[in-house]
Amino acid sequence: MELVILSGGAAAGVVRGIQAEFEKNSSCTINATFNAVGQMRNQLLAGDACDLIILTKQLIDQLIASGHVIAGSQQSLGSVKTGVAIKSGKAAPAISTREELLQALLSSKGIYFPDPEKATAGIHVMSVLKALGLDKTHSDKFRTYPNGAVAMAAMAASDEDNLIGSTQVTEINITPGCELVGLLPKEFELATDYTLGICTNAKNPELAKQLASILTGAASVEIRKRIGFEF
Repeated sequence: MELVILSGGAAAGVVRGIQAEFEKNSSCTINATFNAVGQMRNQLLAGDACDLIILTKQLIDQLIASGHVIAGSQQSLGSVKTGVAIKSGKAAPAISTREELLQALLSSKGIYFPDPEKATAGIHVMSVLKALGLDKTHSDKFRTYPNGAVAMAAMAASDEDNLIGSTQVTEINITPGCELVGLLPKEFELATDYTLGICTNAKNPELAKQLASILTGAASVEIRKRIGFEF
């Protein structure tokens, strides 16, 4: 038996953290795809198989309204803030104010972040870069990737030094080779509620309900807190 999940990258650490035990206890295989929330929504709307989907609360609400997610099945995993990252072991820049963040970005050789059109964090980071005027002056530094985890992995693997990245803190915390410097300054803060829902066309809805209760319940609290969820 297979349980199919489409999920925003911010929840990858939670799903992977409980996957082995769940598969063992339920005698099933989890087939999970993690990418920008907009991409995951589009795949569901295009007819991709899915039992359980994890996106932003806003997108789940829209999918309930459109009939793609069962009303009443939605449950929150918690909220995730957007952070700033560097390669592990490098000197951390000051980023607590608008001016400090701007200087850190200006001093960097590359700015890594997720898809500015489909990823929650990518859309937000691009809005921050625009607010700082960097889209007009330093867009050559922008390094965009399908999702935050891929962006952070690319930054970690780069031969260049003095790089900076920004995405959801959970994606930073689960990516080897990069580390969280801190959250974006208060004026640019973004906290996103990640919510799951059971898909209307789920092939294994009861199994999906079991997994949903683990992902949002006491069994995963420690994992969620460790990687950066707040609730």
